[in-house]
Amino acid sequence: MTLRRLPIRLFSLGLALALAACTSSAPTGEEDTAASDSGDGGEAQLEGDVQIDGSSTVFPISEAMAEEFMADNRGARVTVGVSGSGGGFKKFCAGETDISNASRPIKETEIELCAENGIEYVEIPVAYDGISVIVNDENDWAECLAPDQLGMMWEPDAEGEVNNWNQVKDDYPDQELSLYGPGVDSGTYDYFTEAVVGEDGESRGDYTASEDDNVIVQGVQSDEGGLGFLGFAYFDENRDTLKAVSVENSAGECIPPSRGSIADGTYNPLSRPIFFYVKKDSLENNPVVAAFAEYQISADNKDLITEVGYIPLPEEIVDKAIARLEDGTTGSIFEGGTSIGVKLGEKL
Repeated sequence: MTLRRLPIRLFSLGLALALAACTSSAPTGEEDTAASDSGDGGEAQLEGDVQIDGSSTVFPISEAMAEEFMADNRGARVTVGVSGSGGGFKKFCAGETDISNASRPIKETEIELCAENGIEYVEIPVAYDGISVIVNDENDWAECLAPDQLGMMWEPDAEGEVNNWNQVKDDYPDQELSLYGPGVDSGTYDYFTEAVVGEDGESRGDYTASEDDNVIVQGVQSDEGGLGFLGFAYFDENRDTLKAVSVENSAGECIPPSRGSIADGTYNPLSRPIFFYVKKDSLENNPVVAAFAEYQISADNKDLITEVGYIPLPEEIVDKAIARLEDGTTGSIFEGGTSIGVKLGEKL
């Protein structure tokens, strides 16, 4: 298999070009579509559609997997949308998609919605991520922030009140603080807010919000006083023009996000597993969905996860995830709760 890493900022463009080349009738708008036709590449091994939507964090994994999967299966068509974890679950629980990408576990309200509509699902962890706190490349003062300092910036009471860096710490400069982050449909928003503000917490509303992580990147890149948060892959892709702030962990150590610190959990509380959810009916009745789900978690394809900037799961976790998929084990191991501080090996 030939690995081809597209810069994350080009994913949407690349998919749009593929769409234009392959079909004139596929959907347009916010939905990004990867497609392949039968062409001259020989007889198809699999034929059919896979509809995916959800997390922008997990999107690069699904996009890369879809590209390689369809190269091997010319009759398969995998469509990947980006509406955030919450937006993805709304579609998934309404029966509109086969797979829902999520950067946090399914919530109790979403579990209830799926149950109301008769949607059973299999929950599969696919990789590890570390939410990265980013600042402008000219920022030479914010090297390490504690969760409570991040909470002071982002809590609802900070709205209209905490607007300057010297309010965060006395020896920080008299520099306007501008905040950038995912919208409220994002699983990254949910996880980050719970980790730094508190359980069931909400953030302030006066920040630049977008479901497109590239908007967050560009905002901080152009704003000397900017601070934002997003998935590690998006920071990693732009590390030449951004800085990642170290975060004080539970041991009182200032730890920057890295593949190693995310994998071993020392970058806490902002290290997390990320997921995809497969509709059981699609898994049982659509061979292309079943094959693609297996493809995404196969150890043979873990290099694709690395290629797009995330951290593959350990072998023992992958084995448990594969068994969960093969057995068709439905429901969530988190029972609608949090994944903060949870060890996957103990839950699966």
